[in-house]
Amino acid sequence: MLGNPKPDVSIVYETDLAARPAPEIDPGIEKTALLELAGIMNDAPADMLPKFVDLAMELTGGISAGLSLLDEDGPEPVFRWHHLRGLLAPFNGATTPRDFSPCGITLDRNEPTLTVHPERVYDWIPKDLSLPEVMLVPLYVGRSEPLGTLWIVGSAEGHFHGGHAKAMQELASFIGVALKMIRAEQDLQASLQQQELLTKEMSHRLKNVFAIIDGMIRISARSTRSKEEMADMLSGRVHALAAAHSLVRRTFSDVQSAASDLAHLLRVIVEPHEAANGERKRFSIAGPSVLCGEQAVNGLALVFHELATNAAKYGVLGSESGEVHITWHLQDRDLVIEWLEQGGSAADNSPASKGFGSTLVDSTVLRQFNGTLAYDWRSDGLTVNISIPIARLEF
Repeated sequence: MLGNPKPDVSIVYETDLAARPAPEIDPGIEKTALLELAGIMNDAPADMLPKFVDLAMELTGGISAGLSLLDEDGPEPVFRWHHLRGLLAPFNGATTPRDFSPCGITLDRNEPTLTVHPERVYDWIPKDLSLPEVMLVPLYVGRSEPLGTLWIVGSAEGHFHGGHAKAMQELASFIGVALKMIRAEQDLQASLQQQELLTKEMSHRLKNVFAIIDGMIRISARSTRSKEEMADMLSGRVHALAAAHSLVRRTFSDVQSAASDLAHLLRVIVEPHEAANGERKRFSIAGPSVLCGEQAVNGLALVFHELATNAAKYGVLGSESGEVHITWHLQDRDLVIEWLEQGGSAADNSPASKGFGSTLVDSTVLRQFNGTLAYDWRSDGLTVNISIPIARLEF
């Protein structure tokens, strides 16, 4: 087939199923099938598609049936076979071309399609198979998103009629609506889980805010000469802390658009921990320009706020000589970030147990960004190496 002209396949198609005499069908059978699918959708949504195939075979008397679901992730779009029953069951998981198959023609026509002996035309069908007649019905999620096709093999030419097509269309419409509802529920559950995580994080961060402000007061009291100077210093640091805190909200303030560049984001996050009044900088930030989408800004804010907070509470920033160097570079398709603490003191072993903050860092890097994370505790500081696929930063 590859590299050769495609033959004329129109001779194997017939769409006028309504012209075939249809015996009277008991409407109760179709109603029962819909009720059964509705029950499965409620109790076990994952079983709905295979049950759909079983009901299709049962209602039409086919000798084989299955789903060809559209897969557009590879270099060329294909249909992948799922939940095969009967004669073609051994081919479960096989693929067929999107643009040279009965399934593709059915989706393009967006109506039930009948093909006679497709093995005589399509060379990707094994020649030892005899498929006298195949009826295909398009499947869409909602009204616009193509999912694939349901196909059923008949035992002889003339097996299918208009009644079969009508019943399968009604079942397919129900499946499309059901899948849309299931996806909406899954999206809602994911949003609720993310909101719950953020709520816990806000509670956790609120405790940290008080600890940080307490440290600011103590440090400011040692390094200022008047209450006015101390007030100015504390006011600036508290405002910087509030700016970093705003970055992890579900909806962002104007800070979000300014912090979409990685370097700017990091400066906002570490600013509350910086030295003031002309003292030397405690953070150095260096790396190429990297733009981050809204969700990426949210996740990175959580990660680096936690690292900065831990450095202030437990790490090198507890010492006046402590410094943190943040650098990054692009390597192949990944963003590689190094967080290096030095000039202070830190435990030379990893903590015996993880708190919520450390768990949050791990979860964000590993799950949200699908990245990698490695810690190296030393006697004079800590190194954290983070690698994130660049594609994950676009959202």
